[in-house]
Amino acid sequence: MTGRLPEPPLLLITDRTTANGKVPDIVRAALEGGCRWVMLRDKDDVDPVERDAEAAAVMELCRSAGAVLIVNGDAARAALIGAGGVHLQRAEAVVAARGLLGEDALIGVSCHSPADLREAGEAGADYATMSPVFLTESKPGYGPALGLEGLREACGEADLPVLALAGIDTDNAADCISAGAAGIAVMGGIMRAENPKSQTALLVDCIGSARKLP
Repeated sequence: MTGRLPEPPLLLITDRTTANGKVPDIVRAALEGGCRWVMLRDKDDVDPVERDAEAAAVMELCRSAGAVLIVNGDAARAALIGAGGVHLQRAEAVVAARGLLGEDALIGVSCHSPADLREAGEAGADYATMSPVFLTESKPGYGPALGLEGLREACGEADLPVLALAGIDTDNAADCISAGAAGIAVMGGIMRAENPKSQTALLVDCIGSARKLP
């Protein structure tokens, strides 16, 4: 189930604190590698002028590449910069975000259990991330890793597209798709990569290969 997800269903989550370079440069490289979906995530304190300049640069890169940009956690900011949607932490926030951004907006919710997935679907979210699938420094404090079997069970019960998140790399991305995930979400695996373009292309290939399996 992919629904309205961008193709390929690889969501790059930006992270300034771990980035191996400037965020716009990494986003540009990922877009060149085939990414068409970016989440702008800037949870650390940063000068508002610098933050807005970075957002504008990423927005222009995505627009030029025909990619979808969504904003993490702030529907009002998504509307302000003209982003294509928002990613929320709570299913309860979906209705208000939809009212602000419109029916065409892509709205997702962070989930950590099958119950979270049910709430996200009932709230009208377009997709949900499910984490942590594997152990990773990027997603501490959310309980034990689901593993592929836990992901398979969660996806089997969900009535909306699910993205596998946390610890996703070229060794396990295809397995996540085979387990029922509609796509994958990657932060550190691309943001910290020595060659984000190549790493993105490999992840896109993993998705495509898994989809061809019987």
